[in-house]
Amino acid sequence: MAQKIRKGDTVIVIAGNDKGKTGRVLSVDNDKQRVVVEKVKLVKRHQRARSANQQGGVIEKEAAIHLSNVMLFDAKAGKGARVGVRIAKDGSKERFSRASGETLSKKD
Repeated sequence: MAQKIRKGDTVIVIAGNDKGKTGRVLSVDNDKQRVVVEKVKLVKRHQRARSANQQGGVIEKEAAIHLSNVMLFDAKAGKGARVGVRIAKDGSKERFSRASGETLSKKD
């Protein structure tokens, strides 16, 4: 099943400890239905220095969250919005926000 949230979209977290935070999608894993969102679900990882110029230590990085816990953020409506797919006038598919009706992007 094709997901309606893609890399680069701005989403809002609707469930979990980071509920209410917004961020840009860094990556999408369609098989596991998980997304990595910028500045959301930060976890600490201990990293060893791999070379002389790379420093080791404890780093913070984003962890993946389930796709059902995020919703596309519609800036025009100022809230989360469901995503619909419609046929454009030129015959191609396009994604649109159901909250404002605004076109998001053409579908590949």
